[in-house]
Amino acid sequence: MKQKDFNELGLSPEVYSAIEKMNYTEPTQIQAQTIPLILEGRDVIGQSQTGTGKTMAFGLPAVDLANANNRAVQVLVLCPTRELALQAANELAKASAFKQGINVVAVFGGAPIEPQIKALKKGAQIVIGTPGRVMDHMRRRTLKLGALKLAVLDEADEMLNMGFRNDMEAILGETPESRITVLFSATMSKEIIRLTKNFQKDAVFIKSGESNLTVNAIDQWHTMVDRSKKTEAIVRLLAVHRPQMALVFCNTKRMVDTLTERLKQHHITAAALHGDMDQHARNRVMRNCRDGRLSVLIATDVAARGIDVDGIEMVINYDIPKDAEYYVHRIGRTGRAGRSGKAVTLASGKEGQNEIRQLERFIKTSIPFKKMPTDAEADMEKNRQMADRIKEVMANKPSPKNMALITNLMSEGCDAKEIAAALLHMLTEGAAPDEEPAQKTAYGNTGAQSGMVRFFINMGKMDQIAARDIVGCIAGETKIRGSEIGKIDVFDKFSFVEVPETHASIVQGTMRGVMMKGRQMSFEPAAGRN
Repeated sequence: MKQKDFNELGLSPEVYSAIEKMNYTEPTQIQAQTIPLILEGRDVIGQSQTGTGKTMAFGLPAVDLANANNRAVQVLVLCPTRELALQAANELAKASAFKQGINVVAVFGGAPIEPQIKALKKGAQIVIGTPGRVMDHMRRRTLKLGALKLAVLDEADEMLNMGFRNDMEAILGETPESRITVLFSATMSKEIIRLTKNFQKDAVFIKSGESNLTVNAIDQWHTMVDRSKKTEAIVRLLAVHRPQMALVFCNTKRMVDTLTERLKQHHITAAALHGDMDQHARNRVMRNCRDGRLSVLIATDVAARGIDVDGIEMVINYDIPKDAEYYVHRIGRTGRAGRSGKAVTLASGKEGQNEIRQLERFIKTSIPFKKMPTDAEADMEKNRQMADRIKEVMANKPSPKNMALITNLMSEGCDAKEIAAALLHMLTEGAAPDEEPAQKTAYGNTGAQSGMVRFFINMGKMDQIAARDIVGCIAGETKIRGSEIGKIDVFDKFSFVEVPETHASIVQGTMRGVMMKGRQMSFEPAAGRN
């Protein structure tokens, strides 16, 4: 049967104009099935995974159902997390771009309530929020649902898992019985079924099969690693595969924090994302992800719901998910929009092998075994990176002073290849014992290793500064990789950090005066060691 176009789904010209502006070409399976049903006033149960387009499946008809001349709340969307609520609000705001007078307001915990109250008092036809904050507004009488036409429970299984069942039932209990109720869930547990029976009437069940296409389009594999060596395994995987952005999943918030600290010790620009973080911290992490300031994001399943970051090239399952359906959610974060994606799962012992078999049975696809990259493969990749750096310097024209030095060495009979090999040895292995221990650069002798420049920072342990803070700050401000930053020494009142000589002038110019931990940083070349 021919796939319907958006203009065949019964949407208004205003919403269709928004669809064209968003460059949507044709509806996904769940959109094509769901949109006409909601517009007809039917209740819907949608079982779908991440990446199937379900936000617009309810968002487009929601905008059409809302009456711009009525300032009362007519559409309510409940989401499990702040990130998902914000993402949905942004999408619905785009969908309503050509329908003047429609206001979309997001309400969620972890943020000041006063601006939300102010926005609601101005009038909002569409409200999107987390159950706890929606209940808070209802108690304050700043959110009234007497005119509600459409209620949407997005990621209903997650809201139940997070303990929101009583809130969800209380909220729906305050809405008109004439409302349309749409429920989306990745799983169909007994609790979900009970919820649908209590709050829906003759609901149409829709199951999207598109998620498996996402799984099949991703290069996925598993590798066997001792639990105690998983951090080193991730470091090696990142070194060999070199993703611009990787997403690592752990099953607990504690492990997320622990792994984040461990990776930072390896000079990897990593950040944590979980439910214990306040909204300001979560917003900062997501902003750094979108700006390319982070190379690794480490998250729990719940916190990752609603992550809206393009370009995740690799997903790593540090822990195997407890629920097989989460596996599909996790790896569906990569390989989007026609891009290639990789997903690797770290398994340990016989228990890990059994869990992999369970995942394979669930997704009906093999998750092949691959050995961890060897030291030789990791070294080969390092050499490839070094070659890229050399080509980059050559493209930028080496300084005449350095060229003159090479020319003089060759005139003395030195072979060009041997000169290059010696320079690489000095750069990668450090100076030999009988050579000068500190590299003399354009900055003079700063006490750094060969090829590096050492900088003084006027902050230390007494300012609650650690090496990871310095790495994160430099990588965040200058966008050079954390792995390129060299040795860091943190003392009570000051610190030292080494950066590649090729980046030194940019780093110094950028970092001077930057705020770290609420204090202005002094970032100056260090004096040579005596």
